[in-house]
Amino acid sequence: MGGAIQVSEERGVRYLHFGSHWVQGAMRMSRPYALELEYTREMMLPLLLRPAAHWPARALLIGLGAGSLLKFLWRHRPRCAITVVETREDVVTAAAQFFRLPDDPDRLSIELADGVSFVSGPGPRFDLILVDGYDAKGRVGALDTPSFYRNCRGRLSDDGLLATNLLSRHRGIDASLARLAETFERRAMSLAPCASGNIIALAARGATVDLDARELAARAGALRAETELNLTPTVERLARRQKAYAAPAVL
Repeated sequence: MGGAIQVSEERGVRYLHFGSHWVQGAMRMSRPYALELEYTREMMLPLLLRPAAHWPARALLIGLGAGSLLKFLWRHRPRCAITVVETREDVVTAAAQFFRLPDDPDRLSIELADGVSFVSGPGPRFDLILVDGYDAKGRVGALDTPSFYRNCRGRLSDDGLLATNLLSRHRGIDASLARLAETFERRAMSLAPCASGNIIALAARGATVDLDARELAARAGALRAETELNLTPTVERLARRQKAYAAPAVL
């Protein structure tokens, strides 16, 4: 998606931009494999929902950006094979040059392709699909359509999970969430908005996902001990949201 690549640094954090002030990715120089932006941390909530030690075995990332999601999974899920679909070669070049993109052809495959077309074609199924693609103006376009969600569902494994990054600045996400819920037979939900305006939506196939607050809090503690990723604030917000809206305890 359009916009000239720009890289900036401030207070020990390097940022990626696509020709605007919108941040497309960030890396703290002293912690290159950590998730600096709040919404990227929340996109890792699926690790609590499918807590097996070696899940996911195969992950698909649509949109590379600064490579934060890729690097976190690569570092902390060493048995995971990761496929990234990115439309722009210059984004891949910038991630390698400025954001320490791993060079690991055995586990990492980067496809220069359109994410919509990629999921509509034949290929392997994935335990986890992460959708984080938008342009310089914060528009996700065809990555938020019924056909795209249907194709993502078809590329998920039997117990697969999808997490997608939506933006609430313009029209809210009610229509987006409705599309996602319809495609996944009502098995979809959104998290509370991040301070940046990003909202992460989740959808599931297969085995029911337990959203019990105590269990998720325990899993968050274990994940933090393992990876230093702190999802406790996310779990607490989810619990408050469930209580306020009488939301179901399963996904």
